[in-house]
Parts: sequence; C-alpha cells; structure tokens
Amino acid sequence: MPDAISNAPVKLFRTPKSGHSHRVELMLALLGIPYEPVDLDMANGAHKAPDYLKLSPLGQVPAIDDNGTTLSDSNAILTYLAARYGDEATWTGTSPAEKAEVQRWLSIAAGEIASGPCAARLVTVFGVEIDHETAKAKAHALFKVMDAHLEGRDWLAANRPTLADIAGYSYIAHAPEGGVSLSPYPNIRAWIARIEALPGFVGMPRSPELA
Repeated sequence: MPDAISNAPVKLFRTPKSGHSHRVELMLALLGIPYEPVDLDMANGAHKAPDYLKLSPLGQVPAIDDNGTTLSDSNAILTYLAARYGDEATWTGTSPAEKAEVQRWLSIAAGEIASGPCAARLVTVFGVEIDHETAKAKAHALFKVMDAHLEGRDWLAANRPTLADIAGYSYIAHAPEGGVSLSPYPNIRAWIARIEALPGFVGMPRSPELA
C-alpha cells in the first residue's frame, strides 16, 4: 500500500506535445494525483539549463519533483507513481508472469515504439532530421505484431490496464501525426478507445493538420 502522501502537487516538467511527457501526465491523471505542469522552452535550451540538469541529467523530458523526490525517464516515473500512489501490483503485475509481460512492453516502449511511431512523429511535429521512411516502416512492423497480440484481448499485459498500456498509448494514438495510419489495425484502434474511456483520462494536444 502507498504510504502517506503530501497535499502539495507533483511538479511535472514537460513539453506538451511530447509523448514521453504525456504518458506521465496520463498516469498522474488516472491516479488522481494533483500535479503542476511546468512547460519547458526546449527550443531555447531550457532543458539544458543547469537547474534542470539537476532534475534530469540527460536533459530530457519529462522529469518530476514530488515534494523533494526528483526523477527523470518516463518509464521510471510511471513505476514510481504506481508504487508511491497506486495499487502497485495492479499496475505492475500480480504474478511473476504478469510482471515480466509488463516489463516486456515497457522495453518495447523504449525500443520499437521510440524508433518507430515516436521517431516518425519527431520528423513531422518537431522537424527532426532523421529517416522518416525507416521510422514509418518500423512503426508498421510493430503495429502488425501488436494488432495480432490484441486479438481477443482488451489490454496488452493483463486483464486490466497496466503500465504497459500507459507507456504505449501516447505515441501509438498519435502515430497518424507522423504519417503512420492506424486504419489497418482495428484491434489497436479499439485498445486506444478503451484507454481514452478510462476515468480521469487526459489527452495530449493533437496536430490536426498532421493527423
């Protein structure tokens, strides 16, 4: 069970259109944790400022300051929030097999999702100069596997939402902004709809001209 918590909001250092930031914001919202968004002007180097590097040594978003406990890396923050404020086993797995499956999808979030739909969206939304066609191809390769995995299932790792779903949602739901259509993947689209129907859900700003 989580221990006593402070009434002071968690500070979330973010960029609003960052999927890494959004997965943390989504977790905060689903758990009903009061939080204060702090938007960083990354175009002008706010993420490389000395004070921010104390929170996030790699100069990345997101980072949190939970009343003196500071942490960076979105998946690490999800794990922390589940343990600190939620029913940890519900989110991270109630058995060794479930825990391993959740961890597998967290690894996919940091691997195939990051190099696929995340990377494709970096090109169109943020103007990053990387190989867009390769990123889109990686996204489709992942989505074919994921859509098959979701056949007959509601959630990625268990019979309920877990950190696997929270870590995967943001970049997959926004894949069309990166030029990756979700039309061929009905099971993924149904999974997205289930996440968006969860009590407390908050969305990430969309770029309608790209979707």
